[in-house]
Amino acid sequence: MRRYGLRARVITLTLAPTLIIGLMLSAFFTMNRYNDLESQLITSGTDIIEPLAIASEYGMTQQSREAVRRLISYAHRKHSDIVRSIAVFDSHHELFVTSNFHPNFQSLTFDKTKPIPLLSTIEASKDNPNLLILRSPILAEGQFTNSRGKGVNPNQALGYIAIELDLSSLRLQQYQEIFAAFIVLLFGMGLSGFFAYRLMRDVTLPISHMVSVVDRIRRGHLDVRIEGKLHGELDTLKSGINAMAISLSEYHVEMQHSIDQATSDLRETLEQLEIQNIELDIAKKRAQEAARVKSEFLANMSHELRTPLNGVIGFARQMLKTELTPNQVDYLQTIERSAQNLLSIINDILDFSKLEAGKLLLENIPFNLQDALDEVVCLQAPSAHEKGLEITLNVDSNIPQSMVGDPLRIQQVLTNLVGNAIKFTERGNIDILAELRSRQDKSIEVQFMVRDTGIGISERQQSQLFQAFSQADASISRRYGGTGLGLVITQNLVSQMGGEISLTSRLHQGSTFWFSVTFQATNMPLVPQIDTSYLQGRSVLLIEPNMPAAAVIEQHLIGLGMDVTYQSQLAENPERFDFVLLNLPPNIEHELSSIYSMIQQALRLSPKLILGLPSTELALAETLIKLYPVQCIAKPIVRRKLIQLMLPHQAQPLLTATSQPHKEVLPLKVMAVDDNPANLKLISALLDEQVQQVVACSSGHEAVERANQEKFDVILMDIQMPHMDGVTASQKIRQTVFNHQTPVIAVTAHAIDGERERLLQAGMDDYLSKPIEEHVLHQALVHWNPYTKHGMIELLNLSELQNHSAPMSTEPHDHNSSIDWPKALKQAANKEDLAKDMLQMLIEFLPEVEDTIEKALTEPQQYQESLLALVHKLHGSCSYSGVPKLQTLCATIETALRSEQEISDIEPELFELQDEMQKVKHDAKPLLD
Repeated sequence: MRRYGLRARVITLTLAPTLIIGLMLSAFFTMNRYNDLESQLITSGTDIIEPLAIASEYGMTQQSREAVRRLISYAHRKHSDIVRSIAVFDSHHELFVTSNFHPNFQSLTFDKTKPIPLLSTIEASKDNPNLLILRSPILAEGQFTNSRGKGVNPNQALGYIAIELDLSSLRLQQYQEIFAAFIVLLFGMGLSGFFAYRLMRDVTLPISHMVSVVDRIRRGHLDVRIEGKLHGELDTLKSGINAMAISLSEYHVEMQHSIDQATSDLRETLEQLEIQNIELDIAKKRAQEAARVKSEFLANMSHELRTPLNGVIGFARQMLKTELTPNQVDYLQTIERSAQNLLSIINDILDFSKLEAGKLLLENIPFNLQDALDEVVCLQAPSAHEKGLEITLNVDSNIPQSMVGDPLRIQQVLTNLVGNAIKFTERGNIDILAELRSRQDKSIEVQFMVRDTGIGISERQQSQLFQAFSQADASISRRYGGTGLGLVITQNLVSQMGGEISLTSRLHQGSTFWFSVTFQATNMPLVPQIDTSYLQGRSVLLIEPNMPAAAVIEQHLIGLGMDVTYQSQLAENPERFDFVLLNLPPNIEHELSSIYSMIQQALRLSPKLILGLPSTELALAETLIKLYPVQCIAKPIVRRKLIQLMLPHQAQPLLTATSQPHKEVLPLKVMAVDDNPANLKLISALLDEQVQQVVACSSGHEAVERANQEKFDVILMDIQMPHMDGVTASQKIRQTVFNHQTPVIAVTAHAIDGERERLLQAGMDDYLSKPIEEHVLHQALVHWNPYTKHGMIELLNLSELQNHSAPMSTEPHDHNSSIDWPKALKQAANKEDLAKDMLQMLIEFLPEVEDTIEKALTEPQQYQESLLALVHKLHGSCSYSGVPKLQTLCATIETALRSEQEISDIEPELFELQDEMQKVKHDAKPLLD
């Protein structure tokens, strides 16, 4: 807002009232005078016309034109300054006489369609605004006989007189009055301005002088004073300013003395701080060295401990496959469990070290939540069933199947919580629930709960749960074991994923741990759908003594559209069923006779009997399958496995690569671009089976050169490549003559939300994420086939893929091995030779990476860029070789290097990467021999 000075305010407040009042008075008196002049003219016209109307009565009655002419001519001459013309009209609006010629007498007449008014009228001329027309009727006041011998009624209009008044002189006089008022207004304003100027000079000039003096005082001239004689309040203000200047001068002297003293003290303090900084710098270097030694120690201990532990676990499992006595089996299983517990403790310590240093990075990859949770439950089930506990999993049907997040860390959190629940529960149930908490657009918040019926935790002990190296009760570590790190790691992981964790518990009644995590939804298909239409309307008898487990299984069966009959114990039933699902409780090894009896009774109710056995009774399952026509499934029952058992053999998905139907080769010429030899080999192998011709390029420059030489139907372009990335190469290909309209499909390992949109905006036509699924690749090729109307063909092929594609294996892989061979086979389209080639190429590439890591640890500045390029290349190779942990480590290190972290900050991850590469080499030998 603009602020006006005192000068402007004085002028405004002085002139504004005068101007406003003057304008109001001038306008008032001018308008009054204006109207008075006009009224006087009208009155004069009325005074002329009305006597003429009375005097003309006799002449109109006698039809004496000469008499009437004399009257109006006299009146016209007498008032010639305002009268322009006078005309007399008879009762038929015909001109009777006139005082002078008028160019248009019709403008002076009344409306001929209406009777003549009996009163005088005034009307402005329509042709000339400076003319005014007055009309007055000529009335017969007595009884007369006109010249024609006819009588005339009294008050009858014999005719009327019209006078045309000239307003020119009136307008001139009115303008003169307005001009005079304006002159008086200007005079008044000038007089007010003079007085305002005098006031401004007497007030504002001293104030301006005071402002100047104050400004000089502000700039440090404390000896300046205001001189001269002033009047009234200005003199008081002058005295105040002078007194302020004197006080400031005295304060300045005192302050300067204090500053000199403070400067001396500060100089001594700075000398002390400099000494302390040197000491702190030395301490910092010692701490950094200690941290480096600690990280190196942890990495070395990880390698040194994991190597013999893997040998112990591996050979224990190999021995369990041989013929052993029951005692030997028990001893070996104890050895395996002890080694697994030790390995878990080592992993907890390493994870805690990473979390403490803030170097544990999360993944964002698409995954299937149901499969991830099934894997956790299947791995924890043996521990629960050994103690006679039932374990259940219930996933909300409203949760989408495919989401983007870090499945490994979700599994780690749940494994820890479920493991604790099993450890501290002696009887009852372990229930795992996943519920949809909220959903907004693509953001999905899921709440996980692990509920047990164990010993419970008191309110006082709950405050110590999430503290490192501590447990609710010190005696617990002696009774149940553990490092006290599990819940700390769990809390940090949940917090790093943007969620929260808490618990409710009552002593001796059980505990419920819950945590919530937000994921991103994705439409990427991860698990092939199974056609369950065969099961709709089928009847099934469910026998399950445990109510929570029965509720979960019943919900699965009803969701399939089946008619479910539930019994807690097998009883006589007159009905027959399509299926009988008989679930046996844990610790049944001493009840074989009753089990045989129940099986025989169940087979009388249905020929299709499925036995749900504890995961610790696999040997019993083999015995029962040999004795009876039954099928067995491990508890807790996984929905997908149960469906596959219930479906007839011909309706089950085919599990081998050789059973897949032959796909018609598309008449396409495709160029595949990737700087990683393993990735390029795999993509080329997948394309060879689906298209007629494949051209492989190992760099962006090579791709641009080939695009300038020949025409392609589709181009598969890797995004992250050295020297020329995929986006730049695609832009240059768009400028070529042969391929300016060729569809370019981006191939990248980044599956996070928003990456697809970013690449499409950068000019890509489509998007595929690594590792490439064979059916997804086929769908993309069909969609971008330029020789067909891909809408119908795509629909047919999609149907074919859904009906015949090989499903993902739901069996968990060996978590102690660094190689997930089923995953490697799937990524190689179930081609064992191709999978071995990909793994062999990865093994051959590892020595180069190891050499670069050693050089980077010795000379970080020189080899940082080389290390980033090799780690990125290794990351791409891992995507097709079935080495998930090595792939995760590469992603973590690549992210850290791209965020410009120092190599010294990621030394623990580099040491762990070296250890994992050694494990991959070791585990790959049996597969490649």
